[in-house]
Amino acid sequence: MLLAAVNAAADEPQSCRTSLIEPLAANPFATLVPLGNPDTIQLEAGNFEAQLGDLPSASMSGGVLLRRNDKLAAAKSARYEPITKALHLEGDVRYEDPGTQILSRAAEFAYQTGRIRFEGARFSLGNNNSRGAADAIEINQNGKLILDGVEYTSCPPDSEDWLMQGSSIELNTRTGVGTAKGMKLRFKGIPILYAPYLSFPISDARKSGVLTPEIGSSGRSGTEIRVPWYWNIAPNYDATITPRLLSSRGLQLTTEFRYLTERNHGTVAAGYLPNDDITNSARHQLQLEHETQFSNGWRNQIEFREVSDSQYYEDLGGSLSSSSITHLNRSLRFDYQSRNLSMLGQVQDYQTIDDAILPDQEPYRRLPQVLLSGDWNIPLGLRFGVVGEVVNFDRDVGVTGWRFNAAPRLELPIMRPGWFITPAIEFDYTQYDLKDTLPGQSADPSRSVPIASLDVGMLLERSMNTSNRIQTIEPRLLYVKIPFRDQEQLPVFDTITPDINLVQLYRTNRFIGIDRIGDTEQLSAGITTRVLDVSSGRELMSATIGQTRYYDDRNVTLPGLSTATSETSDYIAQLRFSLFRNVNFDIGHQWGTDTTKSEARLQYRPASNRILNLAYRFRRDSLEQGDISWSWPLSTSWNFVGRYNFSFRDDEVLEQFFGLEYESCCWGLRMVSRRYISTRDGTRDSSFGLQLVLKGMTSVGTAADKLLERGILGYSADLR
Repeated sequence: MLLAAVNAAADEPQSCRTSLIEPLAANPFATLVPLGNPDTIQLEAGNFEAQLGDLPSASMSGGVLLRRNDKLAAAKSARYEPITKALHLEGDVRYEDPGTQILSRAAEFAYQTGRIRFEGARFSLGNNNSRGAADAIEINQNGKLILDGVEYTSCPPDSEDWLMQGSSIELNTRTGVGTAKGMKLRFKGIPILYAPYLSFPISDARKSGVLTPEIGSSGRSGTEIRVPWYWNIAPNYDATITPRLLSSRGLQLTTEFRYLTERNHGTVAAGYLPNDDITNSARHQLQLEHETQFSNGWRNQIEFREVSDSQYYEDLGGSLSSSSITHLNRSLRFDYQSRNLSMLGQVQDYQTIDDAILPDQEPYRRLPQVLLSGDWNIPLGLRFGVVGEVVNFDRDVGVTGWRFNAAPRLELPIMRPGWFITPAIEFDYTQYDLKDTLPGQSADPSRSVPIASLDVGMLLERSMNTSNRIQTIEPRLLYVKIPFRDQEQLPVFDTITPDINLVQLYRTNRFIGIDRIGDTEQLSAGITTRVLDVSSGRELMSATIGQTRYYDDRNVTLPGLSTATSETSDYIAQLRFSLFRNVNFDIGHQWGTDTTKSEARLQYRPASNRILNLAYRFRRDSLEQGDISWSWPLSTSWNFVGRYNFSFRDDEVLEQFFGLEYESCCWGLRMVSRRYISTRDGTRDSSFGLQLVLKGMTSVGTAADKLLERGILGYSADLR
């Protein structure tokens, strides 16, 4: 047997040298020792015959092997053509590299030009089932792969449930673009798509073109067809333009433009329906989200949303969450963040799209608002902080005007291993300059109030019987003293009384907003315990309970509310439980004299494809809801998915969907039927979605996977 080394850049084959290696037998891919030069082609043959002269030629038989780096080629026989400087392989030709395997009856390797051509070839790509066949395959040194008379599928060799056929395909690895002519897609032998010409990306690079159409139906808008067109404008700019045909309403055009630069990124989206056949009106939506990150610590953010009418999301949004939107934010803001100082300046407005909200209940415009917050360490272990705000509140109805607030704060944080104590004093001053006040109401009221607090906490830790687990006990006390100040003459621009929770438990002011500072003498007490896995740091369990005790009545209130006289707040408790790997459990509960609230969630997930979620929400005299969602295999191929969200208080279903998923080795099918409340007045809508997923190719039909991901916690749309 002879071993030859041939340099790909040379004009003539290098001289052969004899080797004592055993002749090639059944395995033509015997391991060879690399010769060192990456441009070197190693050649092995069982028998080698050469004819010397002006045009030397050679023929090989008994098994032929070529190897260059991680590329291999083998055949039963081969012959060298000196004119074309090509090697012709014949008989069970096989080619392999890390991403490709090709079997053919004959092949030509023109190593000087870098062209490889296979006749009557079968190929497989990557480590999956992607495979195909072609009358001819040509690979050239320009990075082009050309296939004539080609078939392609990702199904295994014993199945061709879906098959792509075409007259020719050209894949350009340098540009990352593929083109196909005369392409036909068959599913179960039935043609479902034909395209005389296709252009598509073959890498992660983006490419302009038509995306997979989406088809669906709903009772509110009829049959829906979306045909997205993607426009790759530049590496950092792109757009998606989507004609959306609604059989009951008309043709809507939506578009989304995205941009990304060194300091800027954002999205501009719009939708326009020139004439809704049901409402006989034009309808539109605009949305802008922008952010600029400056090098000096400043940041700019712009958000703008607008719809043509209050029913837009209910009619055209398509989800329970979008139909519940009541206000659309519009703001231009600049903020600054450093180690000790943060600043915010903005102008803000809202579009109210709930007709039930009266003009005197709409939120105020902030034109403008400037916020300042800072804190610094000063001598004697003290820490000084200040929060300040200047804002102009504007609205078409009611009192408007300026509000100025400044709240300097001094605290002495003392922290030691296992405990901390922080005494603090604060002085809050607020001044108004009002317009359109009621008769007898001051146009420039003010308020000044001192605030004293003492925050104390501990962190205790012990090892449990299990060597890799520890338990912590974390008690905390917060004492707050705020004297009474008459604030009835102050307007209410942006202040509310929040629900009590674990965050509110340790705040000094029981109101959120500056228009009211609640008078109080109170002691908030809470305790948290955690179980931690030392080896992984995972929190296996945590439990917290807390309550506030009041030593006097609270006389400061919002308009229309009475003085608070209870001696204690409600109890607040929360439990998170994940001791068992397959079970996660969260529950929050509030109980006492004012109200009773509960929220609970249980997730059972014994495997990645087996999910069961149970949730419950309760608020006395307000709501009681149950929610169950699941994704559970019925067999190796069938999966049952669904969600059922029910209001016990109203005795009606808020949203329900049920579906089946079928999955084979190379394709999948999703069928989902849905019924839900689509408007704020309780009007219902129903829809049916059908999605065919061809693995390694595309999906056809409704984007049912998006609904399942949103409605089932932990669900993944990636078919196995």
